[in-house]
Amino acid sequence: MRNSALAALTVLAGVAALILGVAAPASAHVLPTSTVVLEVHDDAMDAQLRIPVTDLVSASGINLGDETAADLAAHDSAVAAYIARHFAPESATAHLVPPDGADPRMFDLGYDVVVHRIVTHAVIVSVQNDWSGGVVESARGLGTIRRDTVTGEITPLTVDLGAASAWTGFTSLVSLGLSHIREGVDHQLFLLTLLLPAPLIVAAGRWAGPARPRTAVKRIASITIAFTIGHSVTLALGALGLPAPQPVVEALIAVSILIAAVHAVHPIFAGREAVVATAFGLVHGLAFSATLTGLHLSGGQLVLSLLGFNLGIELMQLIVVALVLPPLMVLARTRSYRPLRLAAACATGIAAVGWLAQRVGFANPIASAADGIEGVSVYLVVVLWISALTVVGYARLPLTRSGRSAAGRLTGSSIRYPWENAS
Repeated sequence: MRNSALAALTVLAGVAALILGVAAPASAHVLPTSTVVLEVHDDAMDAQLRIPVTDLVSASGINLGDETAADLAAHDSAVAAYIARHFAPESATAHLVPPDGADPRMFDLGYDVVVHRIVTHAVIVSVQNDWSGGVVESARGLGTIRRDTVTGEITPLTVDLGAASAWTGFTSLVSLGLSHIREGVDHQLFLLTLLLPAPLIVAAGRWAGPARPRTAVKRIASITIAFTIGHSVTLALGALGLPAPQPVVEALIAVSILIAAVHAVHPIFAGREAVVATAFGLVHGLAFSATLTGLHLSGGQLVLSLLGFNLGIELMQLIVVALVLPPLMVLARTRSYRPLRLAAACATGIAAVGWLAQRVGFANPIASAADGIEGVSVYLVVVLWISALTVVGYARLPLTRSGRSAAGRLTGSSIRYPWENAS
C-alpha cells in the first residue's frame, strides 16, 4: 500500500460483492459481529467485509426485501454508498495521502458501519495476507472496533502492520512449506511408504533381504531428488497460472499413495523408482501450487515465494528421511521387518482407497479416520527408533559376553544373527 487513499478505493470497489457473497448464510445464521479482513499488496490494500444482513438493514435503513442475494444485488449501489460514508482509512496524521516519509503500514481505520446505530455491535479487524510482513497463512488479529459504553464514542482503530521486508516474506514461505508437509497426512504417508522398501533388495521378483547401506541411501537419494524435480516443475507452473482442477489432483494423489503401498508389498517398478517418483512429484506439485495461488502474489514476491516454499518442503522431506531411514535400515535386517512392512503398506493402502473414494464424491469413515491421524507420525518415528535401538542393544549382548569386541563385530557386513533374514 503506497497510500491510504488507494487502499480506501480498493476496499470500496469490492464491498458490495463481498456482502452478496455472505448474504445467504448471514440471513440463516446471524453473525454476532462484523469482520474486516485486510489483504496487503505492493501498491494497494484490499478489505473483505462480512456484515450480518439483518444488522445492515437496521443500521442503514435500506429496504432489502427478503434479504436474498437478488435483493442485495438490486440495492448494490445504495449499500456501497452507505459503507463509503462510514469507512475512512486514514494515515496516522489524519491525511488520506501520507506525507513523504510517513509509514504506509501504520494508519487509523475509521469504521463505524452498523456500529453507529447498534451500540452492542462489534467489528473484528484482522490481516489475512501480508507477504512482506510475514502473514501468509493464518489471519492475525489487529483489534476490535466498538462503541464506548461510557462516552458513546467510536474511536478509530490504529492499525500497525509492523516492519516489512522481502526476507520476512521469504522466511514465512519457508515456514509454510515446512508446515505443509508436517500437517499434510497424505503427503507424509506417501513419503513414508516410498521409504518402506528402500532398505531391501529384489530377488526372484519379490522383496528379499536387506540391501547394503550405501545402496539403500543411493536409492532413497535418487527417489527424493526425482520427486523434488517433479513437484518443483508443477509447483512453479501452477503458481504461474497453469489450470489444475484440485479435485482431480487430490484424487490422483490418493492414487499415487495406493501405488506406493502396492509397491511396498510387492515390487512393481523396481529399478524405476526415480522415474515413478518424478511422475508422482508432478502430481503432488500441482497440489502444492494451490497454496501459493491463494496468496495472489506476482513479480519478485512470487519468485521468492516459490523458492522459499519449495525450500521448506525439501527441508521437511529431508528431516523425514533422516529420521525414518536409519531405523528402517536396522529393522530391515530382522525377521520382524516383513510383517512390519506389510502391515504399514496395507494400512496406507486402505487409507488411500478411502481418500480416493472421498475425493471422487463418496464420503466414508476410512477417509475421516485417515484425516485424523495428523500427529501420529511423530509417535511412529519414536516407536521405530526404540525398536531399532532395541535390536542394536540385543545384538551387542552375546558379543559382549563372549569377550569379543562388540564394536568390531557390529561393523562387519558379513555378521548374521539368528533373527536376521537369511537372504
